[in-house]
Amino acid sequence: MTAAAELVRERAAAEGREPITPRVGLVLGSGLGGLADAVTDAVAIPYAELPGFPVGSVVGHAGRLVLGTLAGTPVVVLQGRAHLYEGVPVSDLAVPVRTVRALGAESIVLTNAAGSLRGDVTPGQLMALTDHINMMGANPLMGPNDDELGPRFVGLGEAYDPGLRAALHAAADAEGVALAEGVYLAVAGPSFETPAEIRAFRILGADAVGMSTVPEVIVARHAGLRVAAVSAITNLAEGLGDEVLSHEHTLVNAEVAAADLQRVLTRFVAELAP
Repeated sequence: MTAAAELVRERAAAEGREPITPRVGLVLGSGLGGLADAVTDAVAIPYAELPGFPVGSVVGHAGRLVLGTLAGTPVVVLQGRAHLYEGVPVSDLAVPVRTVRALGAESIVLTNAAGSLRGDVTPGQLMALTDHINMMGANPLMGPNDDELGPRFVGLGEAYDPGLRAALHAAADAEGVALAEGVYLAVAGPSFETPAEIRAFRILGADAVGMSTVPEVIVARHAGLRVAAVSAITNLAEGLGDEVLSHEHTLVNAEVAAADLQRVLTRFVAELAP
């Protein structure tokens, strides 16, 4: 992760850019990558050129790191992500987040496309995450711990920073965007959940379900980053609606939410401007 950060700095210097220390990192999920195009004075590097970065193959994930300025604030944007279901080792999912930290960011905002387990939060809406349930069967911190990166045991009692979440709500209110709140449950995928699993997840207290984000949250807290996360609701979960679920369906409905999400995140980032 240090090697990737050094390459980013070297590339920026080679392109004649002033040194940038991002205040916040943004991770853009399925169908949500358009915000990266709004970054100015940008240095953009494909993940394939960054040491240690896992390279995903899912449609809707551009797979590049963008360093620059958004709404007057220095940012680093991860446009797309790799997933556990692609066969990527869970430990590799730590590298992008640790690179965000190595570049100097203090906070990270994660986004994803998710299914809703609540009838009052429907496709096209946004949900700020308050907590998560990890049903992926994997944790990116398993194996030997590097004490220079973070502690052997990290608490997740307030994994989703209340202050950052309040700032997201303020940004949403200012933009006239409804922002629900809820608990995200992560599964490994790539198959969608069964109706019985969704009934069980509702009993467990989940409000949304998806196939990402939780490993990144764990790594971010291990690295000392403050974390906020937003789900773009793309469908009602299996058994709660009449739709036939597919990734193509996810991308179509992610586009519906993307415009609102871009406005909210731009306003949020602007408030961090130095």
